[in-house]
Amino acid sequence: MEYISRLGLVALGSRLRAVSERVYAVADDVYRALGLQLQARWLPVLRILNDRGALTVGEIAQAVGQTHSAVSQLAQRLLALDWLAVEADPTDGRVRRLSITPKAQAELRRAKPYWRAIEDVYAAHCHAHGIDLLHALTTFEKVITPTLADEVIARGAGAARDALRIVPYAPALAPHFLRLNEAWLRRYFYVEEIDHRVLSNPEPEILARGGSILFAMLGEDVVGTCALLPDAAKTYELTKMAVDESRQGLGIGRALLEAAIAEFRRRGGQRLFLETNSKLIPALRLYESLGFERQPSIKPDSHYARANVYMVWRDPQDGATPRRRPRKAKPDGRSV
Repeated sequence: MEYISRLGLVALGSRLRAVSERVYAVADDVYRALGLQLQARWLPVLRILNDRGALTVGEIAQAVGQTHSAVSQLAQRLLALDWLAVEADPTDGRVRRLSITPKAQAELRRAKPYWRAIEDVYAAHCHAHGIDLLHALTTFEKVITPTLADEVIARGAGAARDALRIVPYAPALAPHFLRLNEAWLRRYFYVEEIDHRVLSNPEPEILARGGSILFAMLGEDVVGTCALLPDAAKTYELTKMAVDESRQGLGIGRALLEAAIAEFRRRGGQRLFLETNSKLIPALRLYESLGFERQPSIKPDSHYARANVYMVWRDPQDGATPRRRPRKAKPDGRSV
């Protein structure tokens, strides 16, 4: 659930499905404890037939908000178990209606006292967290309209028209350098004191040392950042790479990396490296696709406890990794 939760509303269907499975499991545990064969997934179909009498598959599907196919498949299973029966429509012999059997009615009678208990327990927990769940669900159901897909398509087309721009550092952008990187660090690792110092003071910690900071913009939104930090003569570290989690998957990280490599070339750099962590699989794939090669061991003088991958960029124009120059003392204040 943690991964699905991080995807936000774009994965809402999957998250609701996962929640639904857990809710079903609670009810099924209750039924098993009572020695019942009833399953939570069957309840809407059985309840409506018990309450309203014989209905067609189409009428059931419309009433309980399920597809005709789903109701039909469940009906076939319940018919085989003798929980449902088929009867002809008295006004049209071609129409078949489903009805509940005495066997199923007996199961529902035994389960009925525990339905109120289930409601009470959920209500108590929701109240303890200040949630009016049924009201929220009712309101949200009104949001899911047939025109919603058209709205999404129109908004997505508008976002596509907002060309992604990579811009250099400006003082007004400094808070975003801190915001984006701290969010990334908290999501995957933790913010160390050295991180906070560098991210809070980008001008003296990076720019004054001859480095560069880039930002990705979508319209007026700052959605990503990265930095080049001098390490030795003509050697730079690619660092402080972060993309707004809600905007990932749009090619922003690639655009930032390409811009950073272009800046490295413009400066006449001869060696470009980065340090990262092996659990960041999508990032590793991105780095490799742009020419970064994993080294056989971690960087000997790394400042990062979280770094277990050391990568050096191979310039495709050279066909070989640039030869390493004599090292100077590495300044403090860098992190993956």
